[in-house]
Amino acid sequence: MERILVIGSSGQIGSELVLELRKIYGNNNVFATDIKNPTDEIKHGGPFQILDVLDYQNLLHFLVRNKITQVYNLAAVLSGNAEKIPLQAWDINMKALMNTLMAARQSDAKKLFWPSSIAVFGPTTPRHNTPQLTVMEPNTVYGISKLAGERWGEYFFNRYGVDFRSVRYPGLISYKTEPGGGTTDYAVEIFYEAIKKGSYESFLSEDTALPMMFMDDAIKNTIKLMQTDADKLSIRSSYNMAGISFTPEELAAEIKKHIPEFTISYKPDFRQAIADSWPASIDDSVAKKDWGLETIYDIQKMTKVMLEETEKKLKA
Repeated sequence: MERILVIGSSGQIGSELVLELRKIYGNNNVFATDIKNPTDEIKHGGPFQILDVLDYQNLLHFLVRNKITQVYNLAAVLSGNAEKIPLQAWDINMKALMNTLMAARQSDAKKLFWPSSIAVFGPTTPRHNTPQLTVMEPNTVYGISKLAGERWGEYFFNRYGVDFRSVRYPGLISYKTEPGGGTTDYAVEIFYEAIKKGSYESFLSEDTALPMMFMDDAIKNTIKLMQTDADKLSIRSSYNMAGISFTPEELAAEIKKHIPEFTISYKPDFRQAIADSWPASIDDSVAKKDWGLETIYDIQKMTKVMLEETEKKLKA
């Protein structure tokens, strides 16, 4: 029986991942932890505990005491916020990963998922159809920490046998949690503002294309990777994961099909430079070949669901 720990269960990914894992493995076998309280659904739907991943001894004791076999470590300071506190963000992002890698080595929780990001790429990376293996020279704190993390994960796999698995997430879009300080968060904010105000001021320029993915697809594929037999995986750093690519202008046009009076304006801030250093589209053919990555949501289907569910949430 798998016993799974999700670190960062109150965040954008964790809050949805926990619920899906509990459907598959049973409520009592999926342990949610964070440094802040989660939703009632997570808190009362299965075991939850306040746990700081930066506290190594408590983390190791938790793994051993609860006989954890798999860990999903989602704790991180995201791209936009990391640029405001670079040294602190580096310390948090790297220590969270290193503590988890070391604790996995010292316990039975040998299978470890850790999210990387398209931020590992930089301005010298091919921007269109970015390959799995390519030039990687990130110029943001977040990207540097994610690239370093990929190398550490592969090292612990080769050196100590930790079953490290990872994907390079594109921008993730969800109606269930608020934006968390990322460069792609305009694609979540825009739906809230469209419904509340009928207008949105984008912090990225109208023609900034970035890879995105609806959260349902991200969660489904994350679990699919973790369920794949180890011998089928050729990548032990992190897999490219593409999703769909669009610009703020294209997303606004799609919203206008549902809300004709919606307007958008553009006032790029410091996040524009970050976005300009990232790929516009990604080649994820290796993930499709190795473990069957597949996505369902295109921009039309995603926009329809986001508007409907965000409106329900705001009315509630």
